[in-house]
Amino acid sequence: MKTKKEKLQMKYSGHVMRHWYWCVVMTLLLCVLTGMVLYVNTLAGCLVAGFTVVFYLAMIGLELYYRPKVLQELLDFTGRYRQIEREMLKGMAIPYGIIQQDGKLLWMNEAMALMTGKPEDCHKNISSLIPQLSADSFSVEEEEKDVEIEYGDRRYRVKIKKIFLNELLEEAQAANIVAGEGWIMALHFFDVTELSLYVQENYEERPVVGLLYMDNYDEAMESVEDVRSSMLEALVDRRITKYVTSMDGLIKKLEKDKYLLVVNQKGLDQMIQDRFSVLEDVKTVNIGNSISVTISIGVGVDSGGYCQDYEAARGAMEMALARGGDQAVVKDQNKMTFYGGKTQRQEKNTRVRARVKAQALRELISSRERVIVMGHKNTDIDSLGASVGVCRAALQAGKHAHICLGEINSGIRPWVNALQASGDYEDNYILTHDQAIELTNQNTVVVVVDTNRPSMAECSELLDRTKTIVVMDHHRQSEEKIENAALSYIEPSASSACEMIAEILQYYDDDVKLKVNEADCIYAGIIVDTNNFVAKTGMRTFEAAAFLRRHGADVTRVRKSFREDMDTYKAKAEAVRHAEAFMGRYAISVCPSHGLENATVVGAQAANELLNIIGVKASFVLTDYKNKIYISARAIDEVNVQIIMERLGGGGHMTIAGAQLEGVTVDEAKERLKQILTQMTEEGAI
Repeated sequence: MKTKKEKLQMKYSGHVMRHWYWCVVMTLLLCVLTGMVLYVNTLAGCLVAGFTVVFYLAMIGLELYYRPKVLQELLDFTGRYRQIEREMLKGMAIPYGIIQQDGKLLWMNEAMALMTGKPEDCHKNISSLIPQLSADSFSVEEEEKDVEIEYGDRRYRVKIKKIFLNELLEEAQAANIVAGEGWIMALHFFDVTELSLYVQENYEERPVVGLLYMDNYDEAMESVEDVRSSMLEALVDRRITKYVTSMDGLIKKLEKDKYLLVVNQKGLDQMIQDRFSVLEDVKTVNIGNSISVTISIGVGVDSGGYCQDYEAARGAMEMALARGGDQAVVKDQNKMTFYGGKTQRQEKNTRVRARVKAQALRELISSRERVIVMGHKNTDIDSLGASVGVCRAALQAGKHAHICLGEINSGIRPWVNALQASGDYEDNYILTHDQAIELTNQNTVVVVVDTNRPSMAECSELLDRTKTIVVMDHHRQSEEKIENAALSYIEPSASSACEMIAEILQYYDDDVKLKVNEADCIYAGIIVDTNNFVAKTGMRTFEAAAFLRRHGADVTRVRKSFREDMDTYKAKAEAVRHAEAFMGRYAISVCPSHGLENATVVGAQAANELLNIIGVKASFVLTDYKNKIYISARAIDEVNVQIIMERLGGGGHMTIAGAQLEGVTVDEAKERLKQILTQMTEEGAI
């Protein structure tokens, strides 16, 4: 209890103190006025001086008398205001609470007590009342954050705000601040249940545009009797329509083998969840047709409007067809997701496309002064052979032709030496990166073979120095692709890039005559990528080989070029010997790279060897080479290794693929591969 003396010693502060200062100033001005009147008239001045003294004494008396009362009333008002404020906070409709740093509840209002079903004086840890608000929700660094939780049958957005005690104490000037920083946290609970439901409903009802094509309509219809072709078409059409309508969607037939479909986002999510089961369902339709019907689906999502979604769906469909068909591609803005793709693309007997591409290539080469060809990084014999074939086409047109190579590995060194020693080419037939960059300009045709990804090109800088770019590849196209190519020929049904180039040369010019070294090099590329005509070999592969044989390719010379030294053979045998069977159907091994000049090629050869083991559906060989982990993936026909490698940032072909990992060890890469195989198996993706 304060004494009267203590109360009198209390002082004004803030705006009240400034108000008292003005009273003092006015009193001083009155003294000045008194002096001025006294100077003019002594009697009048004495009267004013007496009045001033009385006024001054009255002011002091009133101040001494009313100061305690004013201060007391201010204190009473403050107390009543704080009580009103507390009652308003206590009765606030929004649940509100204050907790300590360790999560202990200090205070909560009636709404929060009603929400938690606890009394207002409950001081338990907040995590025991609301398990979703664990200690991890209260970051020391963040001063304010939002967390969404589900509590009971409601959904709340919790606004967590940190309140520093030292700032409050400094403002109140009620205590000395010790070293350190204390704080409490205020929790606001905003009920967003209805809002979340409306947002979810709006999301699920959002229209999605898609396209559906039959990949092999003509081939499938030709494989069945004429009287049954209409029945086959009707059955496939019924399966497709039934699937789309079951997802609450609409489908409209545009042409005999093309459909436009519209579903909502909820239906698309269901399709994604069952991984577009219609892809496999359609293939079961069989009324005597020897070729199963396969379909491709392209869907555009969240591109900004119906027209934009349709264009995105077209882009997704182009990607699906470029990857071989029999798959669904969902394009969400700049991201593409792939589903299916388990069927090997059937080789077409018609060569119309190859002939058209050959004529287009001849026109592009004829319109430019120079041709520079490059393959992918760490060039192999398929890439080199295709480059040699394109250079022969350029030389046939009387143009300067060059091959851009980086580091020449042991796999292609004998072929490069043979080409340079033949004397049939210019001295700068083989270019380094710097030489190629210097020669490339807008009057140059840059041809990229055996890859369609700019990041994998031998010298990607060349793509920025000319607008005339040609892409020829047999790998399935990935999300990353070379943009604005003047000519793009991607044929996943081809066994190798060399097969594609050999086919183009047949239609390029009737007078094309390959040198013996060139024919051997292109033939070797086909041999490697088909594993001696075992893997992914079709009728057109043998026709390309026959064309090369007619131009002097010799099987014996090519076979001798593939002979290995003892260290290479031992490394390959070591990789096969230490192979691990994972999940009973995948062979995983590590290829030693010490002492090997071209360890990645040895790893790929070991992966091919592992496919000869009974029960192995796919093989994966990891090679630690030049601070990178190279993964060579191989399969025969049951597993699509391309989509597996895409999960690791790589790509390739359905039966031949690979990936490169940086910043990880071999064991870490192997564990990551196993996790992806397990995950994709559980998802049904492989």
